[in-house]
Amino acid sequence: MTQAQKTFSVAPMMDWTDRHCRVFHRQMTRRALLYTEMVTALAIRHGDRERLLGFDSFEQPVALQIGGSDPKLLAEAAKWGEDYGYREINLNVGCPSDRVQTGRFGACLMAEPELVRDCLGAMRDAVRVPVTIKCRIGIDDQDEEEDFTRFVETVMQSGVTTFIVHARKAWLKGLSPKENREVPPLNYGRVYRIKQKHNHLHVVINGGIDTLDACVAHLEHVDGVMLGRAAYNTPWLLSEVDSRIFGDVRGIFDPLDVVERMKPYVSSELAKGVWLQNITRHMLGLFHGMPGGRLWRRVLSEQAPKPGAGIEVLEKAAKEVVDRINRPADVQPARPGASCAA
Repeated sequence: MTQAQKTFSVAPMMDWTDRHCRVFHRQMTRRALLYTEMVTALAIRHGDRERLLGFDSFEQPVALQIGGSDPKLLAEAAKWGEDYGYREINLNVGCPSDRVQTGRFGACLMAEPELVRDCLGAMRDAVRVPVTIKCRIGIDDQDEEEDFTRFVETVMQSGVTTFIVHARKAWLKGLSPKENREVPPLNYGRVYRIKQKHNHLHVVINGGIDTLDACVAHLEHVDGVMLGRAAYNTPWLLSEVDSRIFGDVRGIFDPLDVVERMKPYVSSELAKGVWLQNITRHMLGLFHGMPGGRLWRRVLSEQAPKPGAGIEVLEKAAKEVVDRINRPADVQPARPGASCAA
């Protein structure tokens, strides 16, 4: 497999991968494919499209994830996504939440492979950009190798060739969405085998991957890797994606430079009336495991939510990191309220 054929992406995550998060992640990697949060096709038809679909060109390459089960409505939503400039349109067939099931989309659609095939086919007919699917390896008692193979082979009839697979099944009853990300056991082998059986497919693996070493190992078996919580909670790992995964020259070496790069964007968004917390909440993990990381999080967590909080909060948090780095190991900060001896 050549470097160009490898892919790396950050998973679509509800309430997390909004446009502020994507701008932040893009500071650290030029090559990773970034995804929107899932947007329902119905919301795209009737909602504020600019709020739902608008994004900064700096975020590219960006993919739009759509939820729904009506082929006509999904085709319409896909066309809107293409018109807004998204590089890929992805159908969510993996979310297990009750709300999503009630709307008849997400993971419950794995029980209806023919409908998924028809939905994806209609989407492909409506756009020129790639249409892809994100799914699980099974649901509930439909968890045999043959079930997943049958699902993939039915969906393939739509002409879709990119399958992003969360390597856990989903329990639609009895487990919360959070538990569905942790409780069902991972089965990477099942994903590997679908790639082996259908080598022409572009198979991207997702679920439980938390290091770039693990990504490199998976790429021996599949075409791409997708990280979710690891990319969000420890975002500095994204700074090595371009070099480790794609063989490019690394573009950034200091997380403090990320803060500097974010300042113009933060200032611009503040001028539009965006609250600082809406942006900095995505940045809390930037210094995870590094000197000053706890101080960074504390300043942002305590001060960014305050009305009128501005760029000075970001600068103060960064100064805490710098001071901690420069402080000799044997010099401890004074305790609040402590007095110096005369």
